[in-house]
Amino acid sequence: MKLATYRYRGKETFGVVVGDGVIDAGSLLAGAGLTSIRAVLAAGALRRVAEAARGRSPDVQLADIEFVPVIPDPPRIFCIGLNYEAHRVETGRDRPQFPPVFVRFPESQVGHRQPLVKPLESNKFDYEGELAVIIGKAGRRVAADQAMNYVAGFSCYHDGSVRDWQGHAQQWTPGKNFPGTGGFGPWIVTTDEMPADLDSVTVVTRLNGAEMQRGALNDLIHPIPALIAYISTFTPLVPGDVIATGTPGGVGFVRKPPVYLKAGDAVEVEIAGVGTLFHPVVAE
Repeated sequence: MKLATYRYRGKETFGVVVGDGVIDAGSLLAGAGLTSIRAVLAAGALRRVAEAARGRSPDVQLADIEFVPVIPDPPRIFCIGLNYEAHRVETGRDRPQFPPVFVRFPESQVGHRQPLVKPLESNKFDYEGELAVIIGKAGRRVAADQAMNYVAGFSCYHDGSVRDWQGHAQQWTPGKNFPGTGGFGPWIVTTDEMPADLDSVTVVTRLNGAEMQRGALNDLIHPIPALIAYISTFTPLVPGDVIATGTPGGVGFVRKPPVYLKAGDAVEVEIAGVGTLFHPVVAE
């Protein structure tokens, strides 16, 4: 099942994506208080959404909606740095013993087809395509061999980086939280529609149609179960939490000459089995 959050005629809701359209599940389940994907996850109600949508035709076409971030108000967005071996090598960093974790704020995200915003303060706005893991069940000190039971699904993520601000100090928060620098979508694909073995799943980033990044999940230094185990040790995970799992090699700042995003660019993140997240780029 694919679930998207969107606006149509001024109303924000969520729905089940079917072909080129979407079924308005938020309206169908409003009486049960299930008016958002986050509410559905908190209630453990994914099956109920599937049952409500079964046999129904789309209410609106995808071309006619305004996508917003899949979960507009996630409790936390955990981002992982230097998690693809190819990216670690290209940056010349040591292999990290533990996952480098930093956070994004929900306000820094935009939805599919919405513009990414190059901030006034920098000309070093870099692309980073990533797989996002959406947590569907609360847990603390989750064992790695049980971790995938806590995953509701997957989405595409664009963890755009303002490189000079990222480098102001050892922690990266300033360079990762300018408004409109992160992308999340277009939808969440539930775990039952993904391969049981995720290692072969590829993450591809294209800039103006040219491939800039390509990496398979078997290149992750800290695989998804290890990330869930590590993060859930220092904080309880809750439904709606998001883990952006890191970016493959090929980022802009290591290229010679460097390649940064500018107004008029178009960037997309394609993940096998999930979909393609697209953004135009504008200058603030």
